[in-house]
Amino acid sequence: MAILISLLASVLVAVLGIVPSVFVTAANILFFGFVQGTLISFAGEAIGALVAFLLYRKGFKNISKKHLEKYPKLGKLIQSEGKDAFLLILSLRLLPFVPSGLVTFAGAIGKVSIGLFTVASTVGKVPALLIEAYSVNFVFQMEWQQKLVFSIISLGILAFVLFKNKRKL
Repeated sequence: MAILISLLASVLVAVLGIVPSVFVTAANILFFGFVQGTLISFAGEAIGALVAFLLYRKGFKNISKKHLEKYPKLGKLIQSEGKDAFLLILSLRLLPFVPSGLVTFAGAIGKVSIGLFTVASTVGKVPALLIEAYSVNFVFQMEWQQKLVFSIISLGILAFVLFKNKRKL
């Protein structure tokens, strides 16, 4: 039952497109252990991307593509098919700073076939998920003092980014 709950959480995260999957990965590693938790996270992210793709394709196929103008490669993905689309999806999944939801959205409203999207997306998630899982596991193994310092630094970086983005508005 816990695996099913985890998979459903991953699907929800993928459909929302804005919530980082690291929280589900962390819960999986804590509950199931490193190897099994990572595998469940991988399955959940693959299933979640597929479900999100199908929902986005059904609901947003005719939406304006203006929202993707900040990401030129995503605009390129909308127009791509076949090998070019596969390589773009794969490369965008490998880049940690490109939001996963945007890649799924661009693929869904574009010309990419569901099979090609699923394979490219799943293969592209492997390195990112392994890095995420090892990072989460590393943090779990820290002493409380290290976690405190890590948390303070993270909050400082978050505050800086939020302040900087607020000034742009």
